[in-house]
Amino acid sequence: METAEVDVLVAGGGAAGLVAALAAADAGASVLLVERDSRLAGTTAMSTGLIPAAGTPEQEALGIVDTPDLLARDILAKSGGRTDTTIVGRLARESAATVAWLQRHHVPLSLVTGFTYPGHSVMRMMGTPNRTGSELVAALARAVERANVAIVTRARLAEVEAGADGRVTAAILERPDGAHELVGCGALVLAMGGFASAADLVARYLPEMAGAALHSHPGCRGDWLPLAERLAAALADMDSYQGHGGLAAGHAVPILWPSMTEGGVQVNRDGLRFHDESRGYSEAAAAVNAQPGRVAWSIWDGRIQAVLDQFDDTRDAIAAGAIVSAESVAELARRTGLPEAALAATLTEVERLTRSGAPCPFGRRFASRPVLAPPFHAARVTGALFHTQGGMVVDAEARVLRRDGRPLPNLFAAGGTARGLSGPGASGYIAGNGLLAATGLGRLAGVAAARLAGQQTR
Repeated sequence: METAEVDVLVAGGGAAGLVAALAAADAGASVLLVERDSRLAGTTAMSTGLIPAAGTPEQEALGIVDTPDLLARDILAKSGGRTDTTIVGRLARESAATVAWLQRHHVPLSLVTGFTYPGHSVMRMMGTPNRTGSELVAALARAVERANVAIVTRARLAEVEAGADGRVTAAILERPDGAHELVGCGALVLAMGGFASAADLVARYLPEMAGAALHSHPGCRGDWLPLAERLAAALADMDSYQGHGGLAAGHAVPILWPSMTEGGVQVNRDGLRFHDESRGYSEAAAAVNAQPGRVAWSIWDGRIQAVLDQFDDTRDAIAAGAIVSAESVAELARRTGLPEAALAATLTEVERLTRSGAPCPFGRRFASRPVLAPPFHAARVTGALFHTQGGMVVDAEARVLRRDGRPLPNLFAAGGTARGLSGPGASGYIAGNGLLAATGLGRLAGVAAARLAGQQTR
């Protein structure tokens, strides 16, 4: 078995792992990042890559008043307070500094304007020029390479060697041909994603999403769960996930949620609305899947289309033929196959509610947005599972905690491997929770791991 030695070993090549590796290298540690696949990506690469940050210069330039406390309150309000308030507060306070640090490493983040995501009080999402996670991962990978982090792909973290106190001394990496390598380390950061791609684990922990469309990285199989069990690591919110009620059916591209929050609606194949679309896209997944055929039609207009056009996902959806357009309700009914009378009645009722300000039977109010008007746009969608939010419990330094609440000596977790910010279930997810935790915890983990490894070598 080949052997090597580093200060900090990072397992996982998505946003959390890349940020952790970059932070550890910044702090002066020797770092090895290992990724099971042949390229760096993770679930981040399949997202819009947006990171919420409060109190940024970009907000100040537009007169947007935001604070870490407000961001934390928004996150806690969406989860009903059923998450770790200490972690939420810490990540909210670090959010602007984390974004500024990434920008210094040439990650091109700018403020997303034109709309506010559900649950957020102000515009605070920071994204790359084309608003894609693949663009974010590529920028992070370049930063990591400039920092002289050693990167090994096609290497799976198969096992760790640990003492009786839980201190990790080495990791065993497995290659596709079955060969093994032993890497000694002063600290280990787990950033291996969640378990959305493991059907058995989804059925066990997220039964309402069993059999749902999957839009996640295939490597998210919960490979860290046996390790958590062996080291008696605490787990929490294992039923938590980010769903999406707008994955274009048959096209594997999301129809982004401003299509709904800016005034659009969803109808089932009978032409009827069935939920409050403004609540959030995560909980909408189960609502859509409860409809006949597990599908719905998302409907919006030209004004909303102009908002969507800033995202690469929209351009991909158009290129794939996932979006249909129509100049009238009658044409929209013909192009979607929806019953014209029911569709017309639904849109007429939405117009009445928009003008009157009255709530719909599901509690939604449309008065803050203009009346939907031709041209109309629509996409046939299904409810999808994007990523899981449950995982190892960590403290404010991203150290993994045992079941008795004590931290493991030198084990850290971030991204989908760590407990997220959304509390149990799907309804607590607010846009950006995943990447706020991935980048925030990743940075904290990298800094703390480097500091710990340095103390051990002195």
